[in-house]
Amino acid sequence: MYYIVTGAAGFIGSNLVKALNERGEHNIIAVDNLTSADKFKNLVDCDIADFLDKTEFRKKIQEGFFDGLVKAVLHQGACSDTMETDGRYMMDNNYQYTLELFNYCQLEEIPFLYASSASVYGGGSTFIENREFESPLNVYAYSKFLFDQILRRRWQKRSAQVVALRYFNVYGPREQHKGRMASVAFHFFNQYRACGQVKLFEGCEGYGNGGQLRDFVSIEDVVKVNMYFLDNPDKSGIYNLGTGQAQSFNDVAVATINTLRAAEGKPVLSLAELQKQGIISYIPFPDALRGKYQSFTQADISALRATGYNDAFLNVEQGVRRYVEQLNKG
Repeated sequence: MYYIVTGAAGFIGSNLVKALNERGEHNIIAVDNLTSADKFKNLVDCDIADFLDKTEFRKKIQEGFFDGLVKAVLHQGACSDTMETDGRYMMDNNYQYTLELFNYCQLEEIPFLYASSASVYGGGSTFIENREFESPLNVYAYSKFLFDQILRRRWQKRSAQVVALRYFNVYGPREQHKGRMASVAFHFFNQYRACGQVKLFEGCEGYGNGGQLRDFVSIEDVVKVNMYFLDNPDKSGIYNLGTGQAQSFNDVAVATINTLRAAEGKPVLSLAELQKQGIISYIPFPDALRGKYQSFTQADISALRATGYNDAFLNVEQGVRRYVEQLNKG
């Protein structure tokens, strides 16, 4: 029996493959599109049974090639570029692909864990898994939102576990291929290493410089929650996956810089001291993001907790420090 991980060479997917390996699972079908070839590096230290291109995989699913051979599907494959303007591509890659796999898993009675997104909440300030709070701002968010609606429509007829995980701002190892879509922790690390400074956006929508708030969640916690649901196939639902506590971009910058300063034998500095010394500075908020930007996100994780998941989440100071220490080792 095989685990299938889509988006397996990507950020979250490759971390899930590695986590399965650490649990002794090596019968893994890794599915991805390696048009961006550098993503292969994420799988170099992983053990898999086979790799399939996404297009070939979709064909094999339709032909019944995997019937009776699959233990669970962890579907992370998607276009995650929130600035993508090709709606047809986005809807095929994110919505239609997910729908095909959902239908297959229901037919074969296979657990299906898939990546939804906190972007479905748009510019709202309430982050609870209810339709009334969902208002996507771009086609990426809409593609995620639409499948969640399909799931709700078919909820009473499901025949196997289905878990939608609405990822908030995930950061951590194996995201280097994402370019501008990588986490701010990754970008701050590279900025500081390159020039000893970090630049953040100026304030917007009533928030001060660097004061916009997001729910930053470590990939370590994302993996743990996915494994929890694999271990509990009786639990299904749509769940927020964040820490439940928003922190500022300034917090991420301070944690990143001070971790690197400690590695250099330099003293820890406060935000005010970093600003005064010009180590943290601010640039104008991009016009292209106005009206499409979430200035505040904070997961309500009550539904996740109600399933029995009780582990504590890493906060920015803990998680970013661990991540930056790993990045700094090269």
